[in-house]
Amino acid sequence: MRRVEHPRFTTALRRVEDSIEAAWDSFRADSGVAPGTAEARELAEVVLQDTSEFDWRIVDGALNQLTCPDCGCTLGAGDSGCPGCDKANGFRFAARETDRPGVPPGNEHAIRVSSAVARTRHRYSPRARAGYELLLPDLLDGALPTTPEAQRLKHRINQLTDDEVEHLLSPADIG
Repeated sequence: MRRVEHPRFTTALRRVEDSIEAAWDSFRADSGVAPGTAEARELAEVVLQDTSEFDWRIVDGALNQLTCPDCGCTLGAGDSGCPGCDKANGFRFAARETDRPGVPPGNEHAIRVSSAVARTRHRYSPRARAGYELLLPDLLDGALPTTPEAQRLKHRINQLTDDEVEHLLSPADIG
């Protein structure tokens, strides 16, 4: 079974998607804007004018409301090399991150990066995305690997073939 088909991964990805949708819906409603309207798209464009003013989930929610003028995909989700998507993908990394109570500092950053990679996995090589995807479920549960642990995981991933990497289901599979 490939990692992307395994419930460990699909459940984690759904949790992230749901949290982004909930953050956007709450922000949009608090702004007095109805869903699916021209005003909602305008609000998304306003968010992208200065993403540092907003939580990353709101920024990702705003990206989900817009279409890339260059490739027609959801903004920021098109293939790597698409000028509009590459620029928009960079916007998400200027947004604010606030760690949840009871998690190690930096956990929210790790969730944001891991989920951005997992949600647009076609933009990354199998090895580049493997570690992020493997750790996402644990990050959502409040874990955060140390730098040496993350480096060790990456080193082991780099020793595997693309096919082997795609079939890893958890960090424990690496040994």
